[in-house]
Formats: sequence, structure tokens, C-alpha cells
Amino acid sequence: MSITSDAELLGMQAVSEAVGITLRKMREYASPGMSAKELDEYGGRLLNEMGAKSAPKLTYGFPGWTCISLNNEVAHGIPTENKILKEGDLINIDVSAELNGFWGDNGGSFVLGNDINNHKPLVDASKLILQKAIREIRGGVKIADIGHLIETTAKKMGYRVIKNLVGHGVGRSLHEEPKEIPNYYDRMNKNRFRKNSVVAIETFISTKASYAYDMGDGWTLVTSDGSFVAQHEHTIIVTDGQPVILTAANQIWE
Repeated sequence: MSITSDAELLGMQAVSEAVGITLRKMREYASPGMSAKELDEYGGRLLNEMGAKSAPKLTYGFPGWTCISLNNEVAHGIPTENKILKEGDLINIDVSAELNGFWGDNGGSFVLGNDINNHKPLVDASKLILQKAIREIRGGVKIADIGHLIETTAKKMGYRVIKNLVGHGVGRSLHEEPKEIPNYYDRMNKNRFRKNSVVAIETFISTKASYAYDMGDGWTLVTSDGSFVAQHEHTIIVTDGQPVILTAANQIWE
């Protein structure tokens, strides 16, 4: 969507704050021994308290309020009872929701407790790369150039990007134009970021693999070689200068 009124701005601010707060509080609530289902139900309660509705459940009938992916799971992990969180796990939580006709999306990977499995460098790389990408986004910038920045920065740091998971437009629905904001350089993509548009920018930084595949449950995506992937995501408004980060309440950079 494109922000054309104060009412639209306020609507996007409200839903983005709801998903941002939910993501931050879920990250703080997570602890070893807890099931992903318990963590997800906590997130569902938070969204409900703020009047927001789970986007994946509302849009796709997803079996959870939020997506919770552990370790080798890349995205869209199902928050089940038998998925138990452990010290040192690489955890990704993706929270998206609808509130009063507006939609917001954000996510973040983190290490639970002590980094006994050495996942923190990957997590930190994903955070840094998202920061660098967002700083360069403004009206008129080529989407492909931001993909190039993400891909080359990841490569310099010793990582790769997942090419079949992308950022996207968001606002009046969960996925809008531009339908794809890739993490790599696509020379065929001639689209540019538009001033006042709302987009969800997300990194998918991988230790080795370049693609994610359905694990077989119809939802969860994994790599074919057991690579680990970190993801971080903000919903932003594109401007002539620095973007407005609507989901800053998630504190994924802190």
C-alpha cells in the first residue's frame, strides 16, 4: 500500500506496534524446557489483548498464531507441543497480524540462553545486513540493488542468502506489490521502491544453502543440507530519506 492519509499512517502504526511488541515479548518469554506451542499461545494472547488477528491463521489457516522455527528449520515452523526449546537453540519467531483492516509483519532470529552452538555470529550478521539494507532504501532505488547489497554483504561475511524466500509489500493485506523483494541481485527485476509505500524487508542469511524446501508437513521450510539460517524483518515506510521503521517496538537490533 501507499500511505496517503493520516488515518492510514495511524492504522499502520497501530498494527506494526502490535506485532512488534508481540515479537519482543515472545522472545523475552522463551525459556529452555518450554514447548513451541506454549510460546505461540502466549503470542496469541498478546495479539488478542491488542485486538489484532493472526495473519497466517487468518490468511492461510496456519496451525498456530505465529511461526516458530527451531535450528535447521528456516521458516514457517509449526509451533507444536513436542517441539521443546533448549539452551543454545537458534530460534526464529515471525509475527504478522491484521488490525482494523491494516496488516503488519516482522520477525527475528535469536539464540536461546547461552550460545553453546555458536549461532550468534550468524544472527548478528543477519541483523547487520538488514540494517545496511534498510539504510539504503528510499524512493526510486532499484529493488535489485538492495538485493545485490544483501547478497554481497553476506558473501563478504562468509554466508549465503536463501533465494526463494523474499520480502514483500504489506498494508491492506499480508502480501502486496511489490510481491518480491529478494535477498539477491535479480537483473530481470526492474522495479523500484516507491515513496510512501509500505514494505516488509527481511533477510534470510544462510551458513551454506541457497534454497529452502518443504519439510513434508506442508508448512515448515528447511535446507537440504542442514544449513542454519537467520532471519530478521521490519515493516517500513519508504521515504525520500531514511525509511520509517514501523516495527521498531520489536527491538530486534538491541
